[in-house]
Amino acid sequence: MTISSTNVAQIFEVHAASQTSARISFIGAKAFLLESPGDFDLPAQRLIWAVSRTVQGWPDVSEVIPGMTNVLAIFKETPEDPQTVVERLQAAWKEADGIDIAGKTIEVPVHYGGEFATDLPALCDLSGLTDREVVRLHHEGHYRVFALGSAPGFAYLHGLNPQIYMPRKKVPSLRMEKGCVTIGGMQTGVAMLTGPNGWNSIGHADFNMFDPGAAQPALMAPGDTVRFVPERIEL
Repeated sequence: MTISSTNVAQIFEVHAASQTSARISFIGAKAFLLESPGDFDLPAQRLIWAVSRTVQGWPDVSEVIPGMTNVLAIFKETPEDPQTVVERLQAAWKEADGIDIAGKTIEVPVHYGGEFATDLPALCDLSGLTDREVVRLHHEGHYRVFALGSAPGFAYLHGLNPQIYMPRKKVPSLRMEKGCVTIGGMQTGVAMLTGPNGWNSIGHADFNMFDPGAAQPALMAPGDTVRFVPERIEL
């Protein structure tokens, strides 16, 4: 899952970020969350991927979960000296050279508009663009998978055109259908489950992206490139 300091249940102490240091939070007794001090962009995520690879090699770490410009390190035992762990993580951040993950390219066929595009009118109102312009800008984008989380197989995609930025809803939709193509802030994605959702739907993809019986259940992985291909446009 993707972790952020705003949705964890308990944060005992926070070491604030500077221009060169990461922000590190204690999550419970065994877990530490490192957050990039930089912008939400690909260079910052490449540093997160690099730190994740480094920390995965530490013998006292049981699990590493890279998220959106953050990484959660879960230790096997409660550290006797948490400050030492903070210093190790800061050193890993400062010494990291950003890496790129050579992923696959995935094309997702989309039915833009229609009954599932419940938030397209609001996005047009916010952006001042027509519905066709919004659809064009969305499907012309080339997106990178930064992390998986939120729901099985859900990919957080970076690369949205700023012209079609749309903040997440203050009051989530109570029932958004699985497969809805959504925008949340400067991210886009495809809903993996039917249920409450705070992102904004502009279409639908009837495309299987998670198979629990497969050797690799999630179709998408960090580093993959995703393109949305208009299969139908109904405006």
